[in-house]
Amino acid sequence: MLRSAGAETMDHPGGTLLAHLGRVSGLLASWGARPALVSAGLCHAFYGTDGFPVALLPLNRRAELVDAVGEEAEALVHFYASCDRKASYPSLATDDGGFTDRFTGVVTRPTVRQRRDFAELTAANELDIAAVSPEMRARFGPALLELFTRWRPLLSGPAWEHCRAVLG
Repeated sequence: MLRSAGAETMDHPGGTLLAHLGRVSGLLASWGARPALVSAGLCHAFYGTDGFPVALLPLNRRAELVDAVGEEAEALVHFYASCDRKASYPSLATDDGGFTDRFTGVVTRPTVRQRRDFAELTAANELDIAAVSPEMRARFGPALLELFTRWRPLLSGPAWEHCRAVLG
């Protein structure tokens, strides 16, 4: 499904989008993430993101991704893609923080599990890019370390250690 959507030929830091997605999924697996989150890592760019607007699949075809990876993984992908980063990142680690959906503008209060999953997936995504691109690490590394330090309560031990190793 990723290849047919063009991920294999799409440029991305460290090679192609397909290579990046594989590395993100592998990183999540190495941190001990559950299978649905590992699958979400492989598919996290399907609907585009606030930082990577190219969508591999339009939102009106979500059922196709559900068929491929299951409901839980697809819901994680959609939640990840829906994030309005500017509005949501500052308060993600707080229990009463709002999460703004960039597709609808609706503000919700995600569960702790949703916030943890989102933080882990974000960390894996950003740390992969920082690890393969010295330019991106130099440009964004300090801000990412600050962000992940604020999100530390949401990150697993292995994710936090990887943050420190790549960005510290």
